[in-house]
Amino acid sequence: MRPLTVDERERFLAEPRVAVLSVASDDDRPPLTVPVWYAYRPGGTITILTGTQGRRVRKTRLLEKAGVLSLNVQRAEFPYRFVTVEGTLLRADPAPEAAEIEEITRRYLPPESARGLADAEVAQRSDTFVLFTVRPDRWIAFDFSDDQPS
Repeated sequence: MRPLTVDERERFLAEPRVAVLSVASDDDRPPLTVPVWYAYRPGGTITILTGTQGRRVRKTRLLEKAGVLSLNVQRAEFPYRFVTVEGTLLRADPAPEAAEIEEITRRYLPPESARGLADAEVAQRSDTFVLFTVRPDRWIAFDFSDDQPS
C-alpha cells in the first residue's frame, strides 16, 4: 500500500465512479452514508448532485446542518484504490443550472440522456436536484497495487 500522488488522485477522481457520501446525523442514528454522483475540478471544488424527488430529504437537511462531510471514491476490484476527502460545504443550490446538472450526469449517463435530464429539470423546475459545492480540506488516498491478494 502506498499513498497516491496528487496527479494519480486527480486522474482517479476524473473517472466516472459513484462516490459514497457520509454526513453526521442529528439524532441517535449513526452517520448517514449514501451513494452519490459527483464531479471534481482538479485543484478546485467537488460538486455533488443529490435527488430530492420534489421534497426535502434527510441527506439535504443533514448536509446543510453539518456543513462538513466525507466523500469516498474507490475501485472495488484489484488493484484496489481509494480516495477519501473531508470537506466543507460551500454552497447548496436547490435550483442548479442545466450546465451544472449536465456536468455531473454526463459522467454516468449517455450524452443525450444527460442533456435531456438537465434540460427537463430546468424547464420544469421540479426541484428534483440539489447541487452541493464542497471545498476539499483533507485527502486520504491509497493504492494497493503492490499488495498481493490472498
